[in-house]
Amino acid sequence: MSGHVLVTGGAGYIGSHACKALARAGYMPVCFDNLSTGWAEAVKFGPLVQGDLMDRAALDAAFATYRPIAVLHFAALSLVGESMSDPGKYWRVNLGGALTLVEAALAAGCHNLVFSSTCATYGDQDGVVLTEDTPQRPINAYGASKRAIEEMLGNFGASHGLNHVIFRYFNVAGADPEGELGEQHRPETHLIPLMLDAVDGRRGPLTLHGTDYPTRDGTCLRDYVHVSDLVAAHLAGLGWLLAGKGSRAFNLGSGRGFTVREVLDAARKVTNREVPVVIGARRSGDAAALVSGSARARDELGWEPERSTMAQMIEDAAAWARGKGYAG
Repeated sequence: MSGHVLVTGGAGYIGSHACKALARAGYMPVCFDNLSTGWAEAVKFGPLVQGDLMDRAALDAAFATYRPIAVLHFAALSLVGESMSDPGKYWRVNLGGALTLVEAALAAGCHNLVFSSTCATYGDQDGVVLTEDTPQRPINAYGASKRAIEEMLGNFGASHGLNHVIFRYFNVAGADPEGELGEQHRPETHLIPLMLDAVDGRRGPLTLHGTDYPTRDGTCLRDYVHVSDLVAAHLAGLGWLLAGKGSRAFNLGSGRGFTVREVLDAARKVTNREVPVVIGARRSGDAAALVSGSARARDELGWEPERSTMAQMIEDAAAWARGKGYAG
């Protein structure tokens, strides 16, 4: 494989892992990131273009300079709670940024795009296993903005020949097995890094946001997928597009749900230490249970998660956290 691939959000958690996988596969990843939440130190595998998705001139310059054969679009706002309190911000940034990106790509003759969507587009579906045919009923502005982008991609596909693969993925966890990259957000909101920081005394006790959900122990239940498995699917999706197979949506998850308490129990077994916790109120916009049916990705992309056991995800995250490769 060869050619430049533009990776929006390539300085972030998933985007940086994708850049490493692209480089290893023979592509040249071009990271396009405004570094508002990403880390310049994570850009190790190709050039960094510091720019904002709302800046059409910056995008045009990046496309003209590198002439990418495809785009992997990760950049977005993704905090569910914030999307409930400030929905306008999510509609402006997520949808507006995606629209500007798509128009710039098509103007430059780039017709292949892999889009990072989310299981939040499905909303709260009473704990059923979610497939790509499950009705999408998002319950927060984050999920709604991603659902709108999916619709927009379909429109551009029909009218302008935009070939796109949509990945609706579940909770991403773990870290680069070689220790170069890991999960560190600004601010940190994800369960496993928060949990590991609480265990190591880098922050206070972990807050359990609600213990009265209709799950087996009252805490939210989620499907987790290792970041390395996730980016492997993105490379498969890129290959799908470059082979001319057309536009398609895929779920990405392990197919197994873990409650928050079960994740805490797994962390205790991996670290041999208790996670300090306090009980808090439910967060607005949180679904009770989200579990993936990923048969389509397995059958059509040949994708099989290899590191997506809870113990492996915690072990990899803990190994990277001990080094804390980024500042902050």
